[in-house]
Amino acid sequence: MKLGVFTVLFADKSLEEMLEHVKSKGIDTVEVGAGGYVGDPHCKPAELLADETKLASFRQAFEKRGITISALSCHGNALHPNKEEAEKFHQQFVDTVKLAEKLSVDTVVTFSGCPGESEHSENPVWITCPWPTDFSNVVDWQWKEKVIPYWKKQNEFLKEHGVRVAVEPHPGFVVYNNETALRLRAACGDQIGVNFDPSHYFWQGMDPAQSIKEVGEALYHFHAKDTQIEPRNTALNGVLDTKSYADIANRSWVFRTVGYGHGEQAWRDIISALQVIGYDGAVSIEHEDGLMSVDEGFSKSVDFLQDMLIKEGATNLWWA
Repeated sequence: MKLGVFTVLFADKSLEEMLEHVKSKGIDTVEVGAGGYVGDPHCKPAELLADETKLASFRQAFEKRGITISALSCHGNALHPNKEEAEKFHQQFVDTVKLAEKLSVDTVVTFSGCPGESEHSENPVWITCPWPTDFSNVVDWQWKEKVIPYWKKQNEFLKEHGVRVAVEPHPGFVVYNNETALRLRAACGDQIGVNFDPSHYFWQGMDPAQSIKEVGEALYHFHAKDTQIEPRNTALNGVLDTKSYADIANRSWVFRTVGYGHGEQAWRDIISALQVIGYDGAVSIEHEDGLMSVDEGFSKSVDFLQDMLIKEGATNLWWA
């Protein structure tokens, strides 16, 4: 495994400045944003695909610093019921996959997407309970009419370009836990795997280490991000929380830098679970901590995780 970082953290820097900054922290692999909800000025797939000179310059910026790209990320919603929104996100995904092929990057990270409740919807609808039975009917319709048909086509498209997709389970989208992630993969194909982010598992009450073991070989990429549960607010209101992420004092949970939501043992269990399944990809630091600056969160994450990661080729088995 290699410690990496999601480059959208440093959108205020130029590509060269960003790469020099992460290199100075001992990072030699990065996840590059390429579209979707989170913009990244470093990588515009449509422009790079249209201009070989720009593409060569982009590639060389990484190569001359010895930095690899673990994944291109395009976190969008190609199943959005608004057709214009859906087409925008889909085209960004297509361009990102084609750019990944050009760059010899094998993984694209995205969301599963979330449709509306019918052909007449204007906004996505995420269902969280089975009753009244209207809700169950909506979930069935979403999967049968929208989710599976779309991702079956994308599985073939990915296969044609030699790229796999790591779908990030995230509440608000049809894939939000192991069950839904593995259902999508089983129904649509093995080009589809998981981008595992423990922070989304923590607040839903799941055990990330055990979940990693269940995902197994379908785990294609990993985000290093934590969640802090606020005991009093959770005891009073539960974990389903629509308050702004900025309302830290009143939310039931907030995203935190690794080690500030769950302690060292929890993260050692997570890293060990990644070892158990044979994951040898990037542990990509993501920062959404409202109590720390980006640089503080990044630096603390690097310090916290570096000594946990087994260097390539090393082993902790005394008999090996």
